[in-house]
Amino acid sequence: MDSRFGQKKLPYILLLPSIIVSILFLYYPAIKSFILSLYKTAFFGMKKIFVGGENFIELFTSPDYLNSIIISLIFSAGVVVIGLAISLFIAVLVNQDVKGVRIYRIGLIWPYALSPAVAGTIWLFLFNPTAGLVNYITESLWGISPDWISNGKLALLMVIGAAIWKNLGYNIVFYLAALQNIPREVLEAADVDGASDIYKFFKITFFFLQPTTLFLIITNLIYAFFDTFGVIDILTKGGPVNATTTLIYKLFIDAFQNYKSGLAAAQSIILFIMVMGLTIAQFKWTDNKIQYGA
Repeated sequence: MDSRFGQKKLPYILLLPSIIVSILFLYYPAIKSFILSLYKTAFFGMKKIFVGGENFIELFTSPDYLNSIIISLIFSAGVVVIGLAISLFIAVLVNQDVKGVRIYRIGLIWPYALSPAVAGTIWLFLFNPTAGLVNYITESLWGISPDWISNGKLALLMVIGAAIWKNLGYNIVFYLAALQNIPREVLEAADVDGASDIYKFFKITFFFLQPTTLFLIITNLIYAFFDTFGVIDILTKGGPVNATTTLIYKLFIDAFQNYKSGLAAAQSIILFIMVMGLTIAQFKWTDNKIQYGA
């Protein structure tokens, strides 16, 4: 034990609040969810019948649940790939030394401060089939007025767009910080050698952005799986015909509308294992491809 603490018990006393919070709000609920997933329940667990792994079997033989897995994968892929590509493009633009760039940066970051419900409401007004600004523009320019709410594919595109917009500021902040930490000497040397802008971006800039990109892939993946419930609930409520019912929304339906607590607990376990598995796979896949440090 480090002698600077003066006494051996002090470090444990300082850690005690964090340990208590972790046990009460992380480990205990996780254990309870696992136990509950082994039971059939009636109305918030007032009556329980032990069924072992039957809940998991029911889920993986349910067309609705399998469909929610596919929707979640499509949704998360859109949020991660398209969201990070747009964020990086915007971060490169606002990293330029132009007049009023600080105002642009603030304007781009503020959507992240909005709650999911507010972000969903804004997009609901924009994409309203009859009075929305988006349909007014499309009808004025091309004479078409898509029904973003009733068409399954368009509804999925809409919620992906809303989720990307909501998290855009978060991604831009990290990419902007990473861009400003790239050694100028390397870029100046490339200029002296006559390298093109495209070459500099893909061979130099993106090389230094790889650690940040890995971090953002993981955080955006977790965001897409866990933190987009509010946006989906406001915009489509999982519809039409389950076209936007992701895993987290399916869990909500079974837990708070169908009152199947055991089934919902099993879904939470599956969702946790999926995200954990994807995260571990991402780390292993990129372990030998990313260089940390200059």
